[in-house]
Amino acid sequence: MLFNSIDFAIFFPLVFVLYWIFHKNLKIRNIFLLIVSYIFYGWWDWRFLFLIMFSSLLDYLLGKYIYKEIDKHRKKLLLFISLFFNLGFLIYFKYFNFFIESFVDAFSLFGSKLSLETLNIILPVGISFYTFQTLSYTIDIYRGQLKPAKNGINFFAFVSFFPQLVAGPIERASHLLPQFDKVHKFNYEQIKSGLFLILYGLFKKMVIADRVALYVNEYYSNLADHNGLATLVAILFFAIQIYCDFSGYSDIAIGVARSMGFDLMKNFDTPYFSKSITEFWRRWHISLSTWFRDYVFIPLGGSRKSEYRVYLNLFIVFVISGLWHGASINFVIWGALHGLLIVLEKYNKKHKLLSVVSPTFFFDIVKRTYIFILVCFSWIFFRADTFNNSLVVIKKAFGFKFNEFGTSIVNKGMDQYDLYVAFFVIILLFIIELFQQKFNLYKKLQSQKIVFRWSLYLCLILLVMVFGIYGDYDESKFIYFQF
Repeated sequence: MLFNSIDFAIFFPLVFVLYWIFHKNLKIRNIFLLIVSYIFYGWWDWRFLFLIMFSSLLDYLLGKYIYKEIDKHRKKLLLFISLFFNLGFLIYFKYFNFFIESFVDAFSLFGSKLSLETLNIILPVGISFYTFQTLSYTIDIYRGQLKPAKNGINFFAFVSFFPQLVAGPIERASHLLPQFDKVHKFNYEQIKSGLFLILYGLFKKMVIADRVALYVNEYYSNLADHNGLATLVAILFFAIQIYCDFSGYSDIAIGVARSMGFDLMKNFDTPYFSKSITEFWRRWHISLSTWFRDYVFIPLGGSRKSEYRVYLNLFIVFVISGLWHGASINFVIWGALHGLLIVLEKYNKKHKLLSVVSPTFFFDIVKRTYIFILVCFSWIFFRADTFNNSLVVIKKAFGFKFNEFGTSIVNKGMDQYDLYVAFFVIILLFIIELFQQKFNLYKKLQSQKIVFRWSLYLCLILLVMVFGIYGDYDESKFIYFQF
């Protein structure tokens, strides 16, 4: 069930009304949330409900045993069981075929022919997200940072909470789980804020992401047909697409949860205005980057080790992050590239190889632009189907000639009108993001007169209705659902 579907447009208002009818009775409310979350997840494929149920039951029981266990070795064994089953399911469904293909390719490098059949495995939606969410629960209990959930229904509802179940934010039990123990008061301002976030998320997804996706998909389907200028446009458009697609989902998820009194963590903070790759990762997919920091980077030694060991730890984390996003060599390269850039930044900061003593406003703009271009080019490996296609795109981009400005960049995916709309909404997005750098846009909006506020709401609704991309096509699915 997609957030931008008719199904969800019927599902959510019903859930919203019934939730606030039941909200004072915690037991009934949480059972209701659990049922609707399973309906939401089962809408894709009910067969995979057993996975999330099994994972929830396993970690609920293990959490209790880990907390009670005094013997350190037994405690480690219980944590290992949690890691084994959760990561085992994730590796099987997401990486089994990738490892088989990589194994065969490795043998072919030495001239050996090895034939191993891959399996026709369907990837359960959201498995990477809820696996990390449940793992953080057992790890935190093992570390003594968290007490186990007292109520099984509450824990199951926490793992399967439908707004953030399939694509995050990846919540920590210490933040979200206690909220299932509280009666949430009907707060008009909070609900209004949540609905505004839902609307803004739909604007990002349907008006911007799905529109530029038409151009991007056509470009990557017919690489040979496009010149350097069209390539640069496709690179820019995909950077906008993935940001608006994923941050749009996060906005809707946070908005849906907020309208029911729940607080989810912020997942994006205007990342394309970053002045370094390090800062970019503090602003992009915050719930994932902090998860890797706390559960991979720190256990590897974090920043407590020697300088070069810290660099190695950072690089390892980003390679794993790339692999988390997808089972292909391109995702590994994408992660490794970001890891390498961060290592170079850290090295430069420590040894002051390149530094500006008195940075000016102009230098600040140049730095932000440079980082944005770097991130845009790194997305090539994220979007291209194969490594060879990535090289083709890079070659075409660097083969750009200024006389191509006289040529048309219209492709089969978009006509001239669509392109004008696309560039208009992208500029509008950057203006909005620029304002968000300075202040809370929603709070600023609430301080305005009611006529102005509602005029803006109606404009946003009209933009979604008039310029939104509609239709039952695969590209309308949120990109991060595949992870």
